[in-house]
Amino acid sequence: MSPLETGTAESSTTSPDSSSKQTVICVFCGASTGFSSAHLLAARSLGETLSKHNIKLIYGGGTTGLMGEVAKTVVSRSGRDAVLGIIPKALLEHERAQSGQLPDKELYGNLEIIDDMHTRKNMMAAEVVNGGPGSGFVALSGGYGTLEELMEMTTWNTLGLHDKGIVLLNVDGYYDGLMQWKKTAVEAGFLGSKNEHVLIEAKDAEGAVKALKEYKLSEGRILLDWDQK
Repeated sequence: MSPLETGTAESSTTSPDSSSKQTVICVFCGASTGFSSAHLLAARSLGETLSKHNIKLIYGGGTTGLMGEVAKTVVSRSGRDAVLGIIPKALLEHERAQSGQLPDKELYGNLEIIDDMHTRKNMMAAEVVNGGPGSGFVALSGGYGTLEELMEMTTWNTLGLHDKGIVLLNVDGYYDGLMQWKKTAVEAGFLGSKNEHVLIEAKDAEGAVKALKEYKLSEGRILLDWDQK
């Protein structure tokens, strides 16, 4: 069975009423701000751009670093219902231990508290799958967690679990190494050339939103039947 609660997503962009649905973008990013102010400014710009285009934000539910900046920027412009954070209980308790309080929904948006990391990713992906045209995933700068979430959504796309775009918002060359790795993987025979552009790059927030709107599915995807018993 598909790890997505909604099953496979091949029909999500072609259903008769999909054009009337709100666009939903899930943002993966760090819980720290990094040493360069460029990363924080990029997070703020992304939040402003999502609000400008009436796009709903799905994110990891944290209040610190780039995560918190994107969320509070969207809430400040579009209200709490424009944001859904999804966070495991353990991480929520960690946040409370650090700040002494639970996240303020009026600052950071609505919050869904769940049991584990796998449920978190499943729910985040399902929100995107059920979104309107231009829905997808964007990765800002981050560490291991950001990279893991980014790569799992990329893999799910190649295996036919969803048909939504995945965009790297490459701030100040932060992801240049990853973009080079893609080319190296193709040259070394570990990544098919037809799947090189499942994961695509943008340089700024408007570019990321535009890239998702114009996203083209790779010819190398493997469309497996994830609903068979």
